[in-house]
Amino acid sequence: MNLQCLLLLGFLIILTEGGITHQDFAGHKGTIHTGDVQWMTAGRGIIHSEMPAGEGVNRGLQLWINLSSQDKMIEPRYQELLSEDIPSAEQDGAEVRVIAGESMGIRSPVYTRTPAMYLDFSLRPRAEVHQRVPESWNAFAYILEGEGVFGYQNKTPISANHVVVLGPGDGLSVWNKSSRPLRFVLIAGQPLNEPVVQYGPFVMNTQAEIDQTIEDYQYCKNGFEMAKHWRSH
Repeated sequence: MNLQCLLLLGFLIILTEGGITHQDFAGHKGTIHTGDVQWMTAGRGIIHSEMPAGEGVNRGLQLWINLSSQDKMIEPRYQELLSEDIPSAEQDGAEVRVIAGESMGIRSPVYTRTPAMYLDFSLRPRAEVHQRVPESWNAFAYILEGEGVFGYQNKTPISANHVVVLGPGDGLSVWNKSSRPLRFVLIAGQPLNEPVVQYGPFVMNTQAEIDQTIEDYQYCKNGFEMAKHWRSH
């Protein structure tokens, strides 16, 4: 069982294969399947569990996003999208699923308190894509399948299961020069420029806030009241 206590973060799960059943101490529960997305804002605190849904292989991506100091104590909330409800577009052999942000004139319905972009690209052989990224944001790409040329056409192709960390600029260009499909996610976000103090699943701005958070969790107060008698099933 994956049992997590989360505080002051937002995190996203996108399932690439299989299924995951989730539940939390506030009564939320459900199952996400291949291609589905769950975006959870933990805010002032939540405890939840994740379990494989059935036999077989389960693969997915989980992204944790820090909340600004002014948003850290908001109430937890969920946003879930079925695969068929995720907006998508295609141009010249390049397809994108817009999980957060905007691409090819399509915008995601997902609201992100920390401004962020999460784009799932699939490029057929010899296709290319040019995606704008706000110049002040941090960004990276993760290759899921195939191999691609990132940044400049004369670069060495980068294969699956590698991360490309982007430097300063206002966009990313990618070419699929191989004979196989290429799939990658492009993830970017606006820097908060705030101090970060982390302990386990807790992320705050000062050590004193971390100490208070641990006390709140241990004594089931200030957001963790429902944790006292909750057990996952």
